[in-house]
Amino acid sequence: MKRRTVRLVRVFSSCLDRRRGRIVAGPLVLDCALGRSGPVRDKREGDGGTPPGRFRVLGAFYRADRVRRPRTGLRLTAIRPDDGWCDAPADRRYNRPIRLPDAAGHERMWRADGLYDVVLDLAYNRYPAIRGRGSAVFLHCARPGFAPTEGCVAVDPRAIARLVERIGPDTIVEIVG
Repeated sequence: MKRRTVRLVRVFSSCLDRRRGRIVAGPLVLDCALGRSGPVRDKREGDGGTPPGRFRVLGAFYRADRVRRPRTGLRLTAIRPDDGWCDAPADRRYNRPIRLPDAAGHERMWRADGLYDVVLDLAYNRYPAIRGRGSAVFLHCARPGFAPTEGCVAVDPRAIARLVERIGPDTIVEIVG
């Protein structure tokens, strides 16, 4: 069976709780968590806001020791224990993957809590990366109860595979603020 990808995935925040929302990917509709500050137009590093806008999906990462290789048209990379993501605005590698250990501020991609078992790299603040405007804005697995993220979009871990198989290299993720 040929997989069909959608051109547009839309993320809407809830009018009742801006830290929660819905993702619409063709006929698939999923609940999601957003940043603890909800959608934030003037995104800054560490503000907990989810940036509104239209973003390409640059690729996906997954924990091969925890989940099956996702079915997707995206470029996939297996996460290794020494994978990190630079979140230090003063570092020249800001908002890019790095190898750990590293002295620069960073986020670990190999997480014990399962949030990054499957991660989509949204092209937020990437080309060029503007220092201090936010880093590591991903679509990833949600915490229990859809607790707010640090600025990412997060879906139920049991549903992420259904979403990822609908996303390809031409898909745009639009976060509606």
